[in-house]
Amino acid sequence: MQHHEATAEGYVETVRDRPEVLGVVVVGSVARGTEREDSDVDLYLVVTDEAYAQARSAGRIAAVSQDGVTYPGGYVDIKLASPGYLTAAVADGDDPTRASFVGARVMLDKIGGIADQVAAVVTLPDEVWSRRVTAYRAQARLYGGYFLKQGDQLGDRFLVQHAGVHLALAAGRIALAQHRRFFSGQKYLTAALAELELPPRFETTWRHVVNAPSAAVGQHLLEAIDAWLGPPEQFDLQLSRFISDNELAWLNGTVPPEFW
Repeated sequence: MQHHEATAEGYVETVRDRPEVLGVVVVGSVARGTEREDSDVDLYLVVTDEAYAQARSAGRIAAVSQDGVTYPGGYVDIKLASPGYLTAAVADGDDPTRASFVGARVMLDKIGGIADQVAAVVTLPDEVWSRRVTAYRAQARLYGGYFLKQGDQLGDRFLVQHAGVHLALAAGRIALAQHRRFFSGQKYLTAALAELELPPRFETTWRHVVNAPSAAVGQHLLEAIDAWLGPPEQFDLQLSRFISDNELAWLNGTVPPEFW
């Protein structure tokens, strides 16, 4: 909308001459053209690596500003980035970070190449997406085929609820990866899945797991995944993958798949 564009342009003018500022990247609904009348303007303020390091040390890597705002109730929601930050995000960024740059628009670039870095952040090779599907199928198999059963057998409602949530998350991440979509965060998963073309059986059983997790319902979801994607890896391979991805993440220097 015009007042959002005017605000973004106004903010750029307020920071353009600051020596530590290298660029401004508008993200979120304004960048994608899906903003509401009262939406805020989300952006990354790209600063030098030195300025970014200082901001991290001071615990000030985000801010809300009225600079350049042209409409009542509006504000600019700012996150800091730097060339080093963008390079690291290309290599190792988690999904919420990558998702935050989808549809991004560079409005200021004093060094050249920021748009290329942003484009690289939101690009993953097909083999990475395939590895994700395999990893999340192992997650789903253990949470749905083992921990949910244990929870039912022990009468442990915490374990049932915990396993159900993790099964639903793993299955949702499978669906997103199959469609080459990033996971923006738990807040957005249900809506994101609703936008995808999914097998009806998968959709129905996923909702059942969310609403009333149990060993039987979990098994139905696992069967729906297998019907959609074909036979899974052998159980011992999935078990080994699950242990490596979760219990040995500390040893591997990685994080569990739910945090990818």
